[in-house]
Amino acid sequence: MSARDETPHTVLKKLGQAKCNGSWDASTENMTIQQIIEVSETKKDKLTGASQKARALEVMGTCVSMRVNIEGMRPKEAIAAVKNGDYDSEFN
Repeated sequence: MSARDETPHTVLKKLGQAKCNGSWDASTENMTIQQIIEVSETKKDKLTGASQKARALEVMGTCVSMRVNIEGMRPKEAIAAVKNGDYDSEFN
């Protein structure tokens, strides 16, 4: 399996960048919930989540280690918001 098949590469492609800067202080990378959903649908057969929301949460977990913000929030805050139902209207 090529590294280009992995979720981080798909996230970078969606961001239009070759790599992330790796710093929370200087973090300029930001994804929308819709972009997260698009990545999760692209990787649907490689992710373990049973629902679209569960797969999106997996992609959001990848964003934690990549230092990519989601909707202007740190990924852990965005994950909590999704689990809280704040973005339920975005999911099928």
